[in-house]
Amino acid sequence: MADPASTGTESWRTYFGFDEPYENQADAVERAIEAGKARGFLAMEGPCGTGKTMAALTAGATLVRDTDLYERMVVVTPVKQQLQQFVDDLRTLNAGIEEPFDGISLVGKRDLCPYGREGQFPDDVSTHDRCEDLREATARLVEDGGRSDGAAVADAAIAGETDDDQWWDPRKGQDLAAAARPDAADQATLGDNTLSTAGANSPYRQAQPTAPESMADGSDPPLYCPFEADWYARNKGSPVDFSAGEEHVVTMDDYLPAATERGTCPHRVMSVMLSEADVIVGNYNHLFDPGSRPLLSDVLDDQTLVIVDEAHRLEERVRDLLSDRLGRQTIVQARNDCTTLIQRAQQSADHKAQVREVLSAREVPLDAVDQARKFYDDLVRWLDDRVEAFLDAEHEGWRADPSTLPEHDREIPLRDPDTVEQDELTEWAERKGYDGSLWRSLSQVGAAVEDAIDQLGLTRQPVCAAVGVLAGQWWERDHATFLREIELEHSPNHGQSLDADYQAVYTPGLLCYNCMPATALRNVFDDLGGGILMSATLEPLDVFTRVSGLDSMAETGSTAPDEDSGDGRPVRTTTYDLPFPSENRASYLVDATPFTARNRGDPETMRPLGDSWNPTRDEYAQALRALGRSPGNVMIAMPNYREARWAGAYLQAAVEKSVLVDESSSNEETERLKREFFSGDGKVMVTSTRGTLTEGVDYDGEKLSTCAVVGIPLVNIGSPRVRGVQRAYGDAFGEDNAFEYALTVPAVRRARQAIGRVIRGVDEVGVRALVGRRYTPDARHSVYQYLPAGEREEFTRMTPDFLASQLDSFWADHQ
Repeated sequence: MADPASTGTESWRTYFGFDEPYENQADAVERAIEAGKARGFLAMEGPCGTGKTMAALTAGATLVRDTDLYERMVVVTPVKQQLQQFVDDLRTLNAGIEEPFDGISLVGKRDLCPYGREGQFPDDVSTHDRCEDLREATARLVEDGGRSDGAAVADAAIAGETDDDQWWDPRKGQDLAAAARPDAADQATLGDNTLSTAGANSPYRQAQPTAPESMADGSDPPLYCPFEADWYARNKGSPVDFSAGEEHVVTMDDYLPAATERGTCPHRVMSVMLSEADVIVGNYNHLFDPGSRPLLSDVLDDQTLVIVDEAHRLEERVRDLLSDRLGRQTIVQARNDCTTLIQRAQQSADHKAQVREVLSAREVPLDAVDQARKFYDDLVRWLDDRVEAFLDAEHEGWRADPSTLPEHDREIPLRDPDTVEQDELTEWAERKGYDGSLWRSLSQVGAAVEDAIDQLGLTRQPVCAAVGVLAGQWWERDHATFLREIELEHSPNHGQSLDADYQAVYTPGLLCYNCMPATALRNVFDDLGGGILMSATLEPLDVFTRVSGLDSMAETGSTAPDEDSGDGRPVRTTTYDLPFPSENRASYLVDATPFTARNRGDPETMRPLGDSWNPTRDEYAQALRALGRSPGNVMIAMPNYREARWAGAYLQAAVEKSVLVDESSSNEETERLKREFFSGDGKVMVTSTRGTLTEGVDYDGEKLSTCAVVGIPLVNIGSPRVRGVQRAYGDAFGEDNAFEYALTVPAVRRARQAIGRVIRGVDEVGVRALVGRRYTPDARHSVYQYLPAGEREEFTRMTPDFLASQLDSFWADHQ
């Protein structure tokens, strides 16, 4: 490892928030600074106790303050607990320096809108959509009288754009804000109660106000947002600054009540502050989701250092963010948007001329709207027919009783996932005469329809512009990296009026699934100055740098770890071992027959408890019994929830502890189960390795003494999406690597995340067990090589026969 004193960058200690760094922490800071100075990236595996959060912030602080390469840091993490850890560590860092870094933690618009938070919006409209409508209406109302391009002005306002010549009138913003106060005259909204949220009282009435007649055109004044109006009154400024937060780091708990009390939109306040911040902490959506990324667009450039936490989740999370779903009901709404405008045009010659005039502003003829309407109508019928044909083939007799259909989500692939070919929907569309020119036009047509609905005062919340964008992407995207399918979400709709019987059980949608996120990731990273990607489980790092798109930024060809890449961006890697005393933990590889579906059989057809199962289950029952009897809290992670039920039922009769069985459920139920697990005497928790209890939960102290992962937690390899991913990975990384990169490596990381829950501090004692022959070094399809070298050295191999005595011996030494 590098000697910090030899690199000449000891200035980082000025920013380090604690007296002395942990073992390996100083080296991590040094390596991150070196990568940042080279405009490169560091991929770092560091288990609990490495101090990754403070190391990354310290390196970033040094690069921002002591070089001219970076102006800011952007931190993203998918875990709320980790987001708070970055906030806490940044405050600790700031407490030790004279000039603190201005920091802000981001949340979504839904969490910040005072009206939405307090239930003042209609139930059938999302907070996001309602806010956008109110923003547009407010922008029109504050428009300076010298400007006439109202629609363009409103669009620019919503996008956060400004012209050299200010297009809004701050005085109009002041007037609108004042008109929403309880003591305002000429106000259509009645009631004296002020709107309150997050413990703060706003200066405005509780109900949404309508514009004063003196400021509105026509006899039907629109609703507007006084919080938005106040933002214009302040010339798009914020009345809240970083001093509102502890140690100059503001969170929602700071800027939401402060903005509410001052009558300014909290989301706008957050947007203004983030543009001025030195450190921005958000979630993956803010960096990787095309819909959320515009919020940060002004600060995502080559002077930004990115810190990606929990980076082992990168592929899965970004793959989902870059996949688009178009629900059946949304398509119906888009059709109805077009129908509304067509019907308006059919009412009279004057109305038709009026509609055509509004559409002409976006160069869309009325016939194009009618063609879009017919397309959406045919598309809905095709979707229903395809779903019903699938269910007929899979479930005979379902039409007589739809409640007999399986109670889980379903996939209907529209092409063979193992080949690259056109999907069924696109083929159908071409046969019907709906060619590429139509699909590509739907976005423009949708935007024109929405403009017309708005300008003509028609009472609809249109969606056809967004639907048109997704439809165009369905046509344009390639078939090698995107899998098109119908997704059936299990969501019973009892008692509702339905167009098709299957909708009583499933909500259908068209899904364009991104099988290969590496290209999109590379593009995001390449726009930034450099970065740190870190997790407790990134090994094998050569696989991670390939699937995350980092390697493709380097010079053509492979880049050896820790070497710069000629003309490309340097990508460096490092792995640190668990720093806590090794004598405090026992680590076992339990050599049992591979726990595969073929070997273990169906748990629901096994013999009753007390009798014998097949030989494979007998082996695992012996191991589970020994592990379950281990002192304190024990977590057994099975490959899926179905196997968890089997293991839980067996252990309830085999151990003298309380046995809790987790299942796929609501967040509230999971939290209740955790509280029960943590309270009182030692218990056994049986769950799925792919569930929420095995990752992102901090089992510190005595909350967990033993964790065992049974089998390799592979996803359903028969799933069309999984097959599509594997095929795409074969194209990108070679057929020999496809299964390994797409399935095996993520599964082993899952297992390592689970056993990593046990030892969380220097004084903690615990047992880690990987149960199944594939974890051993010489097994067929062994995954042993995917464990880091230091971890491999710690694990002891044994059969289930010896496990109980080894556990007894370990705990006898650690009373």
